[in-house]
Amino acid sequence: MGTHDNKKVVYAALAGNSAIALTKIAAAIFTGSSAMFSEAIHSIVDTGNQALLLYGMYRARRPADDRHPFGYAREIYFWAFVVAILIFAVGAGVSIYEGVHKVQHPEPITNVVVNYVVLGFAMCFEGAAWWVAFREFDSFRGKRSLIVAVRDSKDPSIFTVLLEDTAAMLGLGIAFVGIYFGQALEIPELDGIASIAIGCILAGAAMVLARETKGLLIGEGADPEIVEEIRRVLGAQSAIERVNEILSMHQGPDDILVNVSVEFRDGLEVGEIERHTAAIEREIKARIPRARRIFIEAQSAADHYRDRAVHGDHEEPGSGPPKAK
Repeated sequence: MGTHDNKKVVYAALAGNSAIALTKIAAAIFTGSSAMFSEAIHSIVDTGNQALLLYGMYRARRPADDRHPFGYAREIYFWAFVVAILIFAVGAGVSIYEGVHKVQHPEPITNVVVNYVVLGFAMCFEGAAWWVAFREFDSFRGKRSLIVAVRDSKDPSIFTVLLEDTAAMLGLGIAFVGIYFGQALEIPELDGIASIAIGCILAGAAMVLARETKGLLIGEGADPEIVEEIRRVLGAQSAIERVNEILSMHQGPDDILVNVSVEFRDGLEVGEIERHTAAIEREIKARIPRARRIFIEAQSAADHYRDRAVHGDHEEPGSGPPKAK
């Protein structure tokens, strides 16, 4: 998924949530529904979140400089984490507070038909935005389940919108149920309970988003398929005697830092090693365009594992010093 596709998803969500927020605010004021008020807050927070994601995408495109030699691509991860905090603190917090207040001081909902009309339009707008996000995300996930795909995704601009829109659709359904049964059974407290439930959904979505973006902020490695592709490139090189280690880290959704330690065959001159290194770098970049920066370290296996032992580094599964012959 390119930057253009990502922006299309965020812009679709921004447009939908902006329109929905205004109608929900008007309906909440007109009818006095606590669940509708929570939904209005939800849409306002989502609108701000999409604006922050667009800002983060803009900031992430800045070129590298002396203070940030690897660029600013990871800034999108920071703003996605801010989005998670806002969903939890503002969206979930206000919804739960409003719901508790309505349960303690119940008031009957007036002009309930207005709520149903607004919820119907909101479901159409949210559904359209959700479908755009899901279609882009589905093209990325392949045969993986949604949960696994979200966990493996390195692009928060897509799974954040998908997660928000999924929470929004669930919230709309709960608001509809709470308003309907609150009126039908003449139990206005149900409206407040629906607001609390919406807040709990937002809190859950925020925690999932915070967990995923935290891993990206700390620094996640590339997908195993990408690492294996790099290993195949290195293994096909006649000049390489042994691959000691492959390290990778996402600087951004489309920016992977790769560092490899290899042992070249004995007898190669410095000039030959330099030519082989340049050729390996070109081939890795050709096969994996997202591998923007590649560092190849020429090091004997014995020295490599000795250095790792000194620093107490964790070994890759199945790796270790060469066995004595």
